[in-house]
Amino acid sequence: MKDTEIKRLLSAHIVSVLSIILTTIVPPLFLENFSVLGTHLIWLCICSICVTTVNIILYIILKPNPSSKRISFAHKVTKFLKCCVFFFISCILFHGIIVLYGAPLIESVLETFLFAVLLSTFTTLHCLCMLGPNFQAWIRVFSKNGAMSIWDNSLQITTMCSIVGAWFGAFPIPLDWDRPWQIWPISCSLGATFGYVAGLIIAPLWIYWNRKQLTYKSR
Repeated sequence: MKDTEIKRLLSAHIVSVLSIILTTIVPPLFLENFSVLGTHLIWLCICSICVTTVNIILYIILKPNPSSKRISFAHKVTKFLKCCVFFFISCILFHGIIVLYGAPLIESVLETFLFAVLLSTFTTLHCLCMLGPNFQAWIRVFSKNGAMSIWDNSLQITTMCSIVGAWFGAFPIPLDWDRPWQIWPISCSLGATFGYVAGLIIAPLWIYWNRKQLTYKSR
C-alpha cells in the first residue's frame, strides 16, 4: 500500500473536519444570535450543505475511484439524478427508522427530518460520492472483507461512527436534567457529528497502523 494514497485520504479527512468546525465559527459572523443550540435547525441546514459541498468538491479533485471508461455527458446527468433520488430515499428511510426508535411521529416532524438529512449527509452522501448509485457496490463494501481500497475502509469506519454517535446521542434525552441540549434532536445530531468527526480522524490512523496487514482484492 502506497503511503501517498493514505496521505490523500488524510488530507481529504482534514478538510472535512475543518468544514465541520467552520459551520460553528463562520455563521455567527453573518447571522445574528446564531448558536448551535439556540438556532439548531439553522445549524443542521448549514452543516448538511457545507459537508455536501465539501464532499463533492473533494471527490471531483481527488477522484478516489477513477474509471478507465469514457463517460458521456448524458450518463453523468443520469448518474447525478440517480444520486439525488438515492439521497432522498435515504432521508425518508432514516426518518422512518428514527421514528421507530422513539422520535415523535407528528410533533417535531421538521426537526426529525432535518436530523435524517444530516445523518444521510454523513453516511449516504459519502457512499454516493465514492461508489455512485450502485447498490451492489454498497453491499460489497459493507460486507465482511468487502473493502477493495483504503477509501472503502474509510467509508466503513466513518459510516459506522456516525450511526453509533447518533445512537449514543439519544441516551441523555429521557433524563430529567432539564438541559437545553436535551431538546430533540440536538443531542442526537451532535452525537452524529462527533461520531462523524471521530470516524474521519480514526480512519486514516487505523489504516496507517494496519497498512502492512491490509490486502485488497482486484476489482
